[in-house]
Amino acid sequence: MASHTIGTRGDWLAARIELLEAEKALTRQSDELARRRQALPWVAVQKTYRFDTEHGTATLADLFQGRSQLLIYHFMFGPDWKAGCPSCSMIADGFNGFAVHLAQHDVMLWAVSRAPLAKLLAYRQRMGWTFPWASSFESDFNHDFNVWITEEEQLRGGVEYNYRPQAAFAWRPEQDGGGAQAENRFAAMCGTDTASFHRDRPGMSAFALQDGAIFHTYSTYARGLDGLWGAYQWLDRAPLGRNDQGVWWRRHDEYASI
Repeated sequence: MASHTIGTRGDWLAARIELLEAEKALTRQSDELARRRQALPWVAVQKTYRFDTEHGTATLADLFQGRSQLLIYHFMFGPDWKAGCPSCSMIADGFNGFAVHLAQHDVMLWAVSRAPLAKLLAYRQRMGWTFPWASSFESDFNHDFNVWITEEEQLRGGVEYNYRPQAAFAWRPEQDGGGAQAENRFAAMCGTDTASFHRDRPGMSAFALQDGAIFHTYSTYARGLDGLWGAYQWLDRAPLGRNDQGVWWRRHDEYASI
């Protein structure tokens, strides 16, 4: 473990109380950000999207299942991949447990991916999850909500992701450092190539159902998902924090036993 400042209980308590004020300020700021998210204008969803679910074909309205609010996690799992994204899988380990609580609070939580339904359900069974998962295979849904691009768009560049245009894809060898190593490793873990892995992107989107009309209310991508990545919220409170040194996480069934 790295060397660290050592002090008395009094030193710790004084520093902790000072930190508490900063934490309270951050909590108040987070509350204000939540209010601003909820105050965003709603945009009517005009297109009829269709999904494959374990209970048959469904529209976006069907995914609400009687609730007025719908949250969708855009889970990276391409049609030709052999397994889902390890990072998305780690996030799903967290929301799998509380999806049932949201459903009792007028909010349905779904994962949606481009892979065919049979692949999604087999992977869900492997992971031991129970949350509802829909396939958007052959639907425009992922493309329209900026979590998938075509190969042509990837090579051309300029496509929006996280509310800014993205550069054209350029393959980077692992010698280029951590980012390239992570991309190549994750692609291999999914049974695909790096360029294909790049065409799917993570994100989450929120929708409201009011008087039979569906509205898109919010989407977030990239580091905007940090707050939904439960394991990192715990690591931020651990003595060494996130302490990331390359790609250390795996799917939960790929670790050696604890």
